[in-house]
Amino acid sequence: MPGGLRALAVTVEEPKPGAFFWVLLEQGVEWAPLSRAARPSKGYAKAMANGLLALQGLIEDLEAGPREPERAPASAKKGTTFGFGFGVLK
Repeated sequence: MPGGLRALAVTVEEPKPGAFFWVLLEQGVEWAPLSRAARPSKGYAKAMANGLLALQGLIEDLEAGPREPERAPASAKKGTTFGFGFGVLK
C-alpha cells in the first residue's frame, strides 16, 4: 500500500526583473525547496508551466498523486532481537 500524499507545491521567484524561476517546495515542519529551474524563463506563465512539468516528473502515478515512500514496519525487520541490531540467537 502506498504512503500518504506528499505536500508539494510549485511557485515562481523573480530574483531580478524579467527572470522567472520555478521552484518546487515540499512541506515538512516548514516549506523547503526541493528543486528549482537551472535557467530563468522570460515570463511567469512559462516558468509556472515548466514547474508543473517538473512536478509531474516526480510523480510515478498521476492518478494516485505524489506519495511518500512505503516504509516497512519495525516489526518486519529480520535478524534482530528487540531492535538492538544483534542477530537472533539460536
